[in-house]
Amino acid sequence: MNRYFVALMFSIIISSFSQILLKKSSAKTYDSVLREYVNPYVICGYGMMFIALFLTILAYQGLDFTNVPVVEASGYVLIMVLSYFFFKERFTFRKILGMALILGGILVYHL
Repeated sequence: MNRYFVALMFSIIISSFSQILLKKSSAKTYDSVLREYVNPYVICGYGMMFIALFLTILAYQGLDFTNVPVVEASGYVLIMVLSYFFFKERFTFRKILGMALILGGILVYHL
């Protein structure tokens, strides 16, 4: 496993956790509009997205341009799994079908 692929995987994990933080922030109510956008969840979430951006750019330097977006699609599956653990969201038939289609697409592409 090369370092570019590891950077891509870290990018996917970091961006998935940042989306969980942003969703957690959106579930709260704030006393002002400014506090909605300037709070620890939002600042950390966007900071993590910024780090993930640079990791993705690093990954593009050593990986084929056609493979990176396909692997990044696995982030959608990770977000669904993290939502199950952090928000107790249930897996519905549609979510399971969506995960299966995403993973099937990744598998077909790499065969």
